[in-house]
Amino acid sequence: MPTDLAGTIGANLPYLRRYARALTGSQDTGDRFAAATLEAILADPAPLDGVGDPKLALFHAFHLVWASAGAPLGEPDSRLSARAQDHMARLTPNTREALLLNAIEGFRAEEIGTILQLGAEEAVGLIDIALREMEASVAGKVMVIEDEAIIAMDIQGIVEEMGHRVTGSAATRRSAVALAARERPDLILADIQLADNSSGIDAVNDILEQFEDLPVVFITAFPERLLTGARPEPAFLITKPYTEAQLRSAVSQAMFFASTETLSA
Repeated sequence: MPTDLAGTIGANLPYLRRYARALTGSQDTGDRFAAATLEAILADPAPLDGVGDPKLALFHAFHLVWASAGAPLGEPDSRLSARAQDHMARLTPNTREALLLNAIEGFRAEEIGTILQLGAEEAVGLIDIALREMEASVAGKVMVIEDEAIIAMDIQGIVEEMGHRVTGSAATRRSAVALAARERPDLILADIQLADNSSGIDAVNDILEQFEDLPVVFITAFPERLLTGARPEPAFLITKPYTEAQLRSAVSQAMFFASTETLSA
């Protein structure tokens, strides 16, 4: 592999891994298919030919590998993940892929068409279908960990418009743990850097010691602190400044994949 191509792929690999984990619902499965994509490119770089943008070419190659394997999800490791995969089986084909590629990775409709080998108009239609189907699947209680009041209010407004209930907002690690203890959330939306220089990551880890099955979406200006290759990594990570579409997509994805008995289907 040419040095410049290897460097370009390396720069985009964290984002492919993020996408693969969110797509499959499993860090192990997502990372395995990201690695298989690199192996396939090393063996035959032909899928990269004719796709000018390196990131676009990498995602296109990934989908060739993933589709050839039957587009599998991760192995359910609990009753909760099995239930989430049951939700997945009822989605219109290709809708979730199109939604993730657009809202989380920022690809335009024509680029999604290149990746998924379909037309731009079809890609737009798939995104609309995905949002409707996923938002209708589950609703629940959402907790916000964010030290900037205006951002916390914005997040709360978007989440409530989606039909979820916000249990509250916390600006520090200690207050976040206390808020979760008062009312168990179904989903946590967390910033990393908090008001008292405490860590949103530490706050989430403290909460997960109480409640193992909570999905988490990190919303941060410091994605490099989480996309390191270390374990565990979040499947759902939004970079600030976020868009409403990104937030809605990530919330729907996280609720959908980690839906619990407290959620109303």
